[in-house]
Amino acid sequence: MKLTKSRSAQTPPKERHAAMLGVGLDATDGQVRITRGDNFTLCGGSEETHSIMQETAVKVNEQLDRKGKTLDETSPQEFRDILFDVVDRIRR
Repeated sequence: MKLTKSRSAQTPPKERHAAMLGVGLDATDGQVRITRGDNFTLCGGSEETHSIMQETAVKVNEQLDRKGKTLDETSPQEFRDILFDVVDRIRR
């Protein structure tokens, strides 16, 4: 009996890429809002909600830049800490 590798075993694994996804569900004005950035995609939401998602994504990226890191290099714990810090600052 001859064993062969399956197609998936022959294909090199795809490189992982981290990204933020924001989904707003409170739009009532019929507008379709989509914003894409280097490592984020934001969809939907009211004008206010979408604006807050934009500000949050930009400020997370700014903090990552200050740390000299990319989102791909950030652990889930560190990302959560950055995100909570940004959200706290936006709410003030």
